[in-house]
Amino acid sequence: MEKIKLTGAEWSVLDCLWEESPLTVMQMVARMRDRVGWAKSTTITVLRRMEDKGQVHCEIVGRGKAYTPAVEKEKAVISETRSFLDRVYRGSVGLMMSAMARHQELSSEEIAQLREILREAEEGKDQ
Repeated sequence: MEKIKLTGAEWSVLDCLWEESPLTVMQMVARMRDRVGWAKSTTITVLRRMEDKGQVHCEIVGRGKAYTPAVEKEKAVISETRSFLDRVYRGSVGLMMSAMARHQELSSEEIAQLREILREAEEGKDQ
C-alpha cells in the first residue's frame, strides 16, 4: 500500500474537501477560518503547497479556482493508522487495544463494535 504522509494542516484541508468538493478558494478560506482560525493568506499558501505535492486538484472556474481532494480518505486513514501503530505500538494492534482496555478507554458500545469487527474478520479468513 502506498504510504501517505500528511501534516496536521494538510489533514485539516483534506478533511474539509472530503466533506464537500469542489470548493472555491473563498469557500476554503471561510471554512478554514471557522475550523482552525487561519487567515486568507495561510489557506492560499497551504492549498498551493498541497497542489504542488499532488494532494489536491485545482481547476479554474470562471475567474477563480476550485479544489478537490487528490488523496482518497480511506487510503490516508489506513496509512496514518499504520504509521501510528508502527511508531507507538511497534505495529501491534493487540498492544494498542490492551493499553486502551487497561485504562478503561473503551465504552461497552465500543467493545461490542470491536467484537463484531473481529467476528467478521474471522469469518472472512475462513472463506
